[in-house]
Amino acid sequence: MQIQRRKMIALMGGGVILAAGAGAFVTTRTPNIALAPWDLAGGYSEPRKRALSYAILAPNPHNRQPWLVDLSQQNRIILHVDTDKMLPHTDPYNRQITVGLGGFLELLRMAAAEDAYETSVESFPQGVNPEKLDARPIAIISFKKNSQIEKDPLFAQVLERRSLKEPYDMSRLVPQSAMARLGELEQAGVAMASTNEPQLVDKIRTLTHTGLAVEIETPRTYKESVDLFRIGKAEINANPDGIDFSGAFYESLAFAGLFNREVAMDTNSSSYLEGINSLMASADTAVAYIWLTTDTNSRVDQLNAGRDWLRINLATTELGIAVHPMSQCLQEYSEMDAHFLAMQQLLQVEGKTIQMLGRMGYAAPVPRSPRWSIDAKIIKA
Repeated sequence: MQIQRRKMIALMGGGVILAAGAGAFVTTRTPNIALAPWDLAGGYSEPRKRALSYAILAPNPHNRQPWLVDLSQQNRIILHVDTDKMLPHTDPYNRQITVGLGGFLELLRMAAAEDAYETSVESFPQGVNPEKLDARPIAIISFKKNSQIEKDPLFAQVLERRSLKEPYDMSRLVPQSAMARLGELEQAGVAMASTNEPQLVDKIRTLTHTGLAVEIETPRTYKESVDLFRIGKAEINANPDGIDFSGAFYESLAFAGLFNREVAMDTNSSSYLEGINSLMASADTAVAYIWLTTDTNSRVDQLNAGRDWLRINLATTELGIAVHPMSQCLQEYSEMDAHFLAMQQLLQVEGKTIQMLGRMGYAAPVPRSPRWSIDAKIIKA
């Protein structure tokens, strides 16, 4: 797309404004409402709400935050999936969504233990459809006071945890000692493996690059992401989920008409081309990979994988290591089938399910991601 002269002038004008009063402008463009749940975490006296205030900070696909909770029964939380938060094109069987719900459950357990509450989980008490999640409960979580319950040391990292999607420092290797530490997190039913071996890392990097290109070049899967773009403070505060673009830079581009969902869908536009190049460049900066597999692919397997991924994300935070899910080749739609099988073969897990795959490395810190409030996630009677 040719940048029209008046648009360039508008953008330059925005730059002048920023130069003249950068501090004030940047501060006013922060989506504080969408970020407030991070500051409110732990600020509730009711034990279930206190635990929930942390659980809603769990990592999840495309930041859809697909959880809803029913608090109508004493000492219980009934967890449901929000069927309006699915990813039907890239996640047609809701596997990734279920993995995200597993992370929510694990963080809920850890937060409850901080207040000396033991949680027991009954998964899918009314059964489950392996093809698609529905209105039936995902889990019933019961709270019971237990002064002897052991607190999880990884909980200390909850407020610092991020999924770092930025470019990684290719000159810094992830040490073997860190890989061994992550291997200790493996729980029953989920196998964890990782590598920093240069040849294998290069092969995985190439395949993840290809998978990401397929997702972008398949119109319906790319549009699914673009539809979830939240551009600028107002959009992010109004809908604090999806893929956020906040700050003065993106607001200036949007003001000049150089960045919006329509422009992002225009494969001939400079915004599209520069955005894709930037995305690919970041994805290609991996110095190590970690992945989770299960022998079968039941809904419980998916929940357990999500639990382990949450723990990996907290442990990498503790170690100062960045981690970023790279699950494109794990997605289950026809255009990805060949790459799905190729990744299984490359990682030597044929016949098993790779539930999660992530790149690791070192990167500068990034801001917190937007979140819906607890109140927005409680089912009203």
